[in-house]
Amino acid sequence: MSSRIEQIIEEIEEYIDSCKFQPLSTTKIIVNKDQMDELLRELRMKTPDEIKRYQKIIANKDAILADAQAKADGMIQEAQIQTNELVSEHEIMQQAYAQANEIVTAATAQAQQILDNATNDANQIRIGAIHYTDDLLSQAESAIGRTLDTYTSKYDSLVNSLQECYDMVRNNRAELDVPPETEQSVQSEYPQDEYPAEEYPQNNYEQDAYGQDDYLDDENQYPNDMSVSGYDIQEDDTLD
Repeated sequence: MSSRIEQIIEEIEEYIDSCKFQPLSTTKIIVNKDQMDELLRELRMKTPDEIKRYQKIIANKDAILADAQAKADGMIQEAQIQTNELVSEHEIMQQAYAQANEIVTAATAQAQQILDNATNDANQIRIGAIHYTDDLLSQAESAIGRTLDTYTSKYDSLVNSLQECYDMVRNNRAELDVPPETEQSVQSEYPQDEYPAEEYPQNNYEQDAYGQDDYLDDENQYPNDMSVSGYDIQEDDTLD
């Protein structure tokens, strides 16, 4: 039965596989930041629980060793009691000592075997838990690293595109060479009250976006040919 951490890692891998590639790229994908943050947050919350579970398994080693020691002490104590009961006569005493020694030797060997087995089992559990936890953390590290690389590449591309647009706009403005406005160019040469309204010539001039007069055709009333020093400002289609 797989743990919740393994399930979250599988969900992250499935989500990454389902993401769409960025335009003109076969390695970079577009991910939902909120969904990825939620998966990583749940992974971060579940990891301590898994580690505690394996620490509890390792802690059982002491209980196993204590139980084995108690059994060994009990067997030795029982052998000692039996030895004390066989001291009524000399022959019985010799037989009792021999039997007691055999019991003590067997009990000691059995107790040592139990201790050795318990120690080996505890070490195997501890090593397995360490490897398993390291594997989980390695998978989490890889998933987070891939996500970090994706976001870093995405925002680096965005910053580069904005910098190119900014440089282009500054260059175009520098090439405009807009002359400064003077009082003479702003005010008319003659006051308006010296001429009747009907004598004012109707002009077909209209200021463009840069404060310059452009001649308007009578038919369509649009500037004839607008260009800014031969440069056209276009949107950078590399922006996402």
